[in-house]
Amino acid sequence: MYRLLQPLAQWLFRPWALLAMLSFTTAAQPISTSWMTDPNHPPVSVRFVLTGQIDSDTQQLAGYLDVKLEQPWKTYWRSPGEGGVAPEINWQGSTNLDTVDWHWPFPQRFSVLGIETLGYRGDTIFPITLRVHDLTAPVELKANLSLSSCSTVCVINDYPFMLAFTPTELSPEPDAMRRFAEAMSRVPQADASMTDVSAVWDSSAQQLELTLNRSTGWSLPVVLVDGQSAAVVDSSFIHPKTQVDGQMLRVTYDVTHWLGQADLSGERVDVTISDQNYLSEISLNVTDGTISPQAQWPLVTMLLMALIGGLILNLMPCVLPVLGMKLASIVNTPYRERRKVRAQFLASSAGIISAFWMIALGLMILKASGEAVGWGIQFQSDGFLALMLLVTTLFGANMLGLFELRLPSTLNTWLAARGGNGYVGHYVQGLFATLLATPCSAPFLGTAVAFALAADNVTLWVIFSGLGVGFALPWLIIALFPSLATKLPAPGQWMNRTKLLFGAMMLATTVWLATLLTAHWPTWGIFACLLMAALLLLWRGARVYGGRQIGIVACVSLLGLSAVLVVGSLTAEKWSTPLPQELSWQPLNATIIDESAAQGNVVFVDVTAEWCITCKANKIGVLLQQPVYQALQDDDVVRVRGDWSLPNASVTQYLQQNGRFGVPFNIVYGPGAPDGIALPVILSDRAVMEAIQQARGEQG
Repeated sequence: MYRLLQPLAQWLFRPWALLAMLSFTTAAQPISTSWMTDPNHPPVSVRFVLTGQIDSDTQQLAGYLDVKLEQPWKTYWRSPGEGGVAPEINWQGSTNLDTVDWHWPFPQRFSVLGIETLGYRGDTIFPITLRVHDLTAPVELKANLSLSSCSTVCVINDYPFMLAFTPTELSPEPDAMRRFAEAMSRVPQADASMTDVSAVWDSSAQQLELTLNRSTGWSLPVVLVDGQSAAVVDSSFIHPKTQVDGQMLRVTYDVTHWLGQADLSGERVDVTISDQNYLSEISLNVTDGTISPQAQWPLVTMLLMALIGGLILNLMPCVLPVLGMKLASIVNTPYRERRKVRAQFLASSAGIISAFWMIALGLMILKASGEAVGWGIQFQSDGFLALMLLVTTLFGANMLGLFELRLPSTLNTWLAARGGNGYVGHYVQGLFATLLATPCSAPFLGTAVAFALAADNVTLWVIFSGLGVGFALPWLIIALFPSLATKLPAPGQWMNRTKLLFGAMMLATTVWLATLLTAHWPTWGIFACLLMAALLLLWRGARVYGGRQIGIVACVSLLGLSAVLVVGSLTAEKWSTPLPQELSWQPLNATIIDESAAQGNVVFVDVTAEWCITCKANKIGVLLQQPVYQALQDDDVVRVRGDWSLPNASVTQYLQQNGRFGVPFNIVYGPGAPDGIALPVILSDRAVMEAIQQARGEQG
């Protein structure tokens, strides 16, 4: 898994980063192999590059293996997990070469059909350092790279290559040096600040528990285990259960062995840790012991967060139109019988929970196929947007009384809820409410979703069930106490006006979905469809309410809207505060973030999407308002934005590197915050200003 470059202050302490500051002898250009591709397997290209950096004290040269993989191919880490083969270079036959060190960037975790592997996808650089016997003598590299790559099938290819050079005749090449430094920044290094560490093996439970203490605490750590001994190499460490308690991190693994029972007693394991931009590695001796069940508590905590996050979703504007439909259906229930009210709300609750189960199932399938997952990713699909556009149009027209959707089972019945007593309609209301809620995010929701997507399928199912129950909680309360619904006033003009309001909101949702669809389809085509839909609704309105009334309403509405726009445009400066001009943003790029922070700048990262309601609220309510707007224009502030409106592998990877699986995501880097300060989901002026101040290294 790619990682952002470590802050300059920490970077300078890395031994191989010091190579960039040493003296060099220059006489010729650095060398590399040409790109090598097996004609029988064109998705993979590789080359070996020397940067020209020489450490005369250790007689070491810096280089790297450059691997390009077409989507969806991937290759593997040094310990591939339950499947795959790690890449390997055989250097036999080389001359004037003593040792070779292969440095491994932190990998991604892949799960295909329940088999977990660790590796890399896309373009990957593996830093390699060569120790030679004599810097002044010629070096001849004769090597053979064996590289395994997998998609739906796995292929192992050999790439033989040769390089001949004299080390003292190499010259540093800036671009190669930069690539080497970037790759090394993603390689975990030893951390002396890690204290109170242990590895306990419970042979009866076949579990390994790691305890790690870090003075600065933990956010969303990912911990990998491997080792050198046969007992460790032949074991798989699966289903990690993570517990964070302040500075203490406890991770428990189920351990399996391909021959049966595992035995790690007295072994030594290598522990590799990633926590946002923090990367480290430590070796631990395994001791025998009994593991307490405390590691199960994080699931309970995350389940509670899921319940709260789901409950808060009811306050999001995405769900208001569906709540209006539910209100209308209650009021129109004859006599508002307690039994029927209870059944209606139970049906809607079942629809909500079922929808979350469907989302969980879809995410499991995507994870099993190795695809990127995240909260709200269905809004990146033009097919989903088109379906939702159709459904919201039908819902809105139904609430405006233009037509009635009736049972039995026709397509319209399954797409919308009707105003009568049928429970299928109420079930579909719950489904639809959940689908409309997914472009919104809320406090606690992001943390729970990130935990679920990083865990096994059972945990994912439990967390999404918690989200569903939390979202359905108000509906379940009314089902439990149906007398609450019976206290509403009798149907009348107030109900008609309410239905018109929520119907208009639903049609406004249709227009919003249409704007999202312009990123996929031609704008003129979408406009033509909207125009035809509007004419159809007007025609239907004329049939239902009479042509004269519809004509009067349309003319009055048009004239009123025109008057409001004209008067508003002439007097806006007296009664409103117009939004300032949008700032310019650089596209999300790890190199820009690292280099800007290393130069002492503050880097403000905004990962957003056009379909994300919470993102829009943050932008309009905070980022385009004072004092944040002015602070983002300061000379030392670099603005970086990632757009997740459409599928974007680099943005997805950045989110996952920071333990996030959805938007919005904002983080601030700087001299005072080299690891970044992650901001809350719902921004505030105070949170942003304090983060910028802290990132500068200023005292609050």
